[in-house]
Amino acid sequence: MDNIIEARELQIERKHFYVELRENDRGRFLRITEEAHGRRNSIIVPSTGVDDFTATIAEVLMNGDGAPA
Repeated sequence: MDNIIEARELQIERKHFYVELRENDRGRFLRITEEAHGRRNSIIVPSTGVDDFTATIAEVLMNGDGAPA
């Protein structure tokens, strides 16, 4: 069973995103869930990789001159 430590929800256009910091007996992790058209897709990033994950996103956006219009 996972325990939710912190959670946020946001809507961008027709998509809903859920960002949750969770913990279970194996450790902490970040779960990002996208819900669109009645379907859900999730990715899970172990807490040990969250800094690398967010740095990579920032790098991709910087190299691409920011988010697409």
